[in-house]
Amino acid sequence: MSEETKTKKVTFQIEGNTYEGERGESLLGAIRKHGYEVPSLCYHEAVSPYGACRLCLVEVKKGRRQKLTTSCNYPVQEGIEVFLDTEKVQRNRKIVLELLVAKAPKAEAVRRLAEQYGAKTDRLEVEEEDKDNACILCGLCNRVCDEVVGAHAISFAGRGLHKRMESPYDEVAEDCIGCGACVWICPTDCIGIKETDTTRSIVRWHRDLPMQKCSACGQPFAPTFQLMQFAKKIKVEKTHFDKCPDCR
Repeated sequence: MSEETKTKKVTFQIEGNTYEGERGESLLGAIRKHGYEVPSLCYHEAVSPYGACRLCLVEVKKGRRQKLTTSCNYPVQEGIEVFLDTEKVQRNRKIVLELLVAKAPKAEAVRRLAEQYGAKTDRLEVEEEDKDNACILCGLCNRVCDEVVGAHAISFAGRGLHKRMESPYDEVAEDCIGCGACVWICPTDCIGIKETDTTRSIVRWHRDLPMQKCSACGQPFAPTFQLMQFAKKIKVEKTHFDKCPDCR
């Protein structure tokens, strides 16, 4: 496939307005690019779409067919018509939010969205094991660790109601480099990071790493193990990261 074919421009409609986009790009990204609001908790431009949270629901009409779909992993196509707030979209979005609140009652981001979109937060019973849970199993932490960082330190475990995100065997994630990307990208702040002058801890993955101190100013600025991995990846001497970004 030629580069020209890969980036072919197409026209499509959002709420009756015609726009131009790139064929195959994420419909959610295109919708937001043109100024429309669609909620989502599991989508980020830096990683592949997964469709886990189901909040980015829209209705798409293609030819004679119109269907409800998640927009994050639906590709922009020539001639499609997109409807953002139909009765079906609103009804299903509320149901999704009620389920997410029941699964992750400690997730404040979910509760805020439930309030914004008129979903009930007390209609479904919360299982005892979920009462302190804030993880919505969106998989963003896993995807950023795999696709961006390349550490492959965490993954899904279990199935069905027992599915969870964890380090291998729920013990110390030995492959975690302590970069904090998973903490930064998590939409519900359920991973946790703690830092002192000597140690950075990624709480959920049970990973404690010593901090590197700048050889010039003496301030800690990154986990030593993380810098060693970076040096290995870009093939430079370990001393390349002896100084912090401000002193380098």
